[in-house]
Amino acid sequence: MKDRKIELMAPAGNFESLTAAIQAGADSVYFGVEQLNMRARASINFTLDDLEEIAKRCGENNVKTYLTLNTIIYDHDLSIVKTLVNRVKEAGISAIIASDQAVINYASSQGVEVHISTQLNVTNIETVKFYSHFADVMVTSRELSLRQVKKITEAIEKEDVRGPRGELVEIEIFGHGALCMAVSGKCYLSLHTANSSANRGACIQNCRRTYKVVDLEDGHELEIDNEYIMSPKDLCTIDILDKVLDSGISVLKIEGRGRAPEYVYTTIQCYREAIDAINAGTYDKDKVDDWMQRLSSVYNRGFWNGYYLGQKMGEWHDTDNSIATQKKVFLGKGVHYFPKTSIGEFKIESHSLKKGDKILITGQTTGVMEMEIDQMMVNDEFVEEAKKGDNVTWKTPDRIRPSDKLYKIVKTEEKGKLPVQV
Repeated sequence: MKDRKIELMAPAGNFESLTAAIQAGADSVYFGVEQLNMRARASINFTLDDLEEIAKRCGENNVKTYLTLNTIIYDHDLSIVKTLVNRVKEAGISAIIASDQAVINYASSQGVEVHISTQLNVTNIETVKFYSHFADVMVTSRELSLRQVKKITEAIEKEDVRGPRGELVEIEIFGHGALCMAVSGKCYLSLHTANSSANRGACIQNCRRTYKVVDLEDGHELEIDNEYIMSPKDLCTIDILDKVLDSGISVLKIEGRGRAPEYVYTTIQCYREAIDAINAGTYDKDKVDDWMQRLSSVYNRGFWNGYYLGQKMGEWHDTDNSIATQKKVFLGKGVHYFPKTSIGEFKIESHSLKKGDKILITGQTTGVMEMEIDQMMVNDEFVEEAKKGDNVTWKTPDRIRPSDKLYKIVKTEEKGKLPVQV
C-alpha cells in the first residue's frame, strides 16, 4: 500500500470551488452542467460554455476533469445527451460519469472515457466484467463494506479485467460527505410528494425533515424525537483511511457539489494530507484528531464510517442543519489589489471587522483564502476596527479581485448574534 497512487477527487459546483479544489491538492474534479446530473436542482451548476475554461484551468494544474451525466435519461433527452458528450470531447474533458445505458453507449461510441456512477449499484465482480466493455472506472455501491470492495479489487487483478483503454478497471468509492437513506441514491420520496424526481437530480430532500407517526386506529400522534430517522450523518473515513486504501481502490471521491468553497478546500486539504501521511508512514492518531477537528469546522451533519466496517444503519442526524463548529458572516467585497505591496482593499458592506478576527475570502479565480487580521488601515491610518461603509486595506498572502467576497469566521455559538451563511 505504501506509495501507491490514490486519486483524490473533489466536488466542484462553481469556479470558486474548482479553484479551491486545485489549491487544496485534488487530483481530479467532478462537476455538473445545467441539467441531467444528480445536482440539477442546484443553482450552482456550470454551463455548457464553461467546459473549455474548466479543462484549461485543470489542465494547467495537471488535474483531471469529470462531467457528471448520471441521471436517468428519457427519449426527449437524447439530443441533449449527444450535444453534451460531443462538447466534452471537443473541450478535452477527461471523462463522463454515467449511469444510464444511453449515455454509456453513446459516449463509448464517440471514444469518450466513461466512469460508472454509484447509481448503477456495482456490487460484484460479474457486474464489473459486464461494464468493463464500456468503462475504465467504476464507483461501487455505497452500501458495500470494505471487505466486499476488496474482494472486487482482488478479483479484477486476479481475473485481469480490463477496460476500453486496455488498463485494469479501477474502483472508486466515496470517502467523505452526505449520505442518503436510499440505496445508492435511488429514492422516490421526492417524486411521490412533489413530482420532483431525485433520479433526475431534483430531490427536495424529504429525508432531512421531522415527521410524526400517526396511529390510524385511534388518531394518536407520536413525534419522532431527537432523531431525523431518514437522515444519516455524513460519511467520514479519515480515521479509517488506512483500511480504506488497503481495500485496493484507486480513486477516493469526496461528496459535496452543493457545498461552499471553504468546505471543498478544507476537506480536500485534510484528505490530501492523510493520503500522503499513509504513503509516508506517518499516519497516526494525533494527525487524525487534527483532521477531524478541521473537518468539523465546515458544514457537516455529524460523522460516521458508513457501511465500510460492516455496521448496520443507525447513525442518524439529530438536527435539521449543519453542526459545523464555525460559520461565516458576509462582510463585503474586494475593491482593488496593490501588487507592489501585496495589499488588498475591501469595502465593508455589513457588520464590522476587528483586529484579530479570522476572515475568509472567496472568488472564482482566488478560490479560498483564510487569514487572521493582525493589522489593517482605513484612510491610511491603522485602526482596531473597520465599520460598515469603510474601505479597509491589509496585506494578503495572494492576489484578490474586485469580485471576491469577504466573510468573517465565527464560532457556531455566536451564530445567534449575527446572520450566518453555510
